[in-house]
Amino acid sequence: MTSESGTEADATIGGAAGRFVTHLRVERRASDHTVAAYRRDLERFAADVGAVAPGDIRSHHIRAFAGRLHARGLSPRSIARHLSSVRSLFAFLVGRREIRANPASGVRAPKAGRKLPKALDADQAKQLFTGAVESERDLRDRAMAELFYGSGLRLSELVAINVRDLDLAGGFVTVAGKGGKTRIAPVGTAAQDALRGWLATRPGVRGEEALFTGRGNHRISARSVQLRLKRLAIVTSGNGGVHPHMLRHSFASHLLESSGDLRAVQELLGHANLSTTQIYTHLDFQHLAKVYDAAHPRARAADRRAGADSPG
Repeated sequence: MTSESGTEADATIGGAAGRFVTHLRVERRASDHTVAAYRRDLERFAADVGAVAPGDIRSHHIRAFAGRLHARGLSPRSIARHLSSVRSLFAFLVGRREIRANPASGVRAPKAGRKLPKALDADQAKQLFTGAVESERDLRDRAMAELFYGSGLRLSELVAINVRDLDLAGGFVTVAGKGGKTRIAPVGTAAQDALRGWLATRPGVRGEEALFTGRGNHRISARSVQLRLKRLAIVTSGNGGVHPHMLRHSFASHLLESSGDLRAVQELLGHANLSTTQIYTHLDFQHLAKVYDAAHPRARAADRRAGADSPG
């Protein structure tokens, strides 16, 4: 099925894209920014496929287009945007009965790589707890930071903790994780000491069960925790980029580097799937290379041969 337009140019993808952009601007009254974005994406697609009629385009043409965008270094998000524009073009043509089916409907962009959060090294983490404690808020902030780094809690988990959830004698805290699942998280000696200091000065408010309180002596907000942690980091180390997720990741990374027990770290973080932990608690390649060089017999053999071959 071909385009109803009269000229050869109109019967190509480029012509169809032009009519679709006009439709967006005139009939849909899309913003100038939206129209320009669609035009840019569709001009690139038209240049890629050439003078081909829309009815002759198949899904493999669109997959090849996505592949070439990837080869040029475009991000998965940018490729997804291009494909969305192409999908909208063909949906427009299907609606006009110029083609029978949308060849882009089953084509997906490559998945975006998950960004790994930065972790503090052990010395940077230690420095976070070296500042002077001069007020009740300092005691609270220290206790919150100790729990983030010492127990690997999520921000939402820390905010939701009630006093009754804490067992300092046993050295653990019960937290409500994702999906309403509860788990037991360890509370180390340093965190226990910080929590005892905070509990000794925590304002007693009738009916307020929250472990950490803020303005008005009510449960502290997640935003307040973020700001207080940032302030603590600036005061102690001048690093204003510290946030709760960074401390959780530091907890996991340092524990994994020391123990190598991925399953245990998975349980402590409250991850349902081990694959999440593998991404979240990555070990840098240099560390892995050192382990390999020190432990693998073939690596040691190579070192020995290199030593034997070297001029004496």
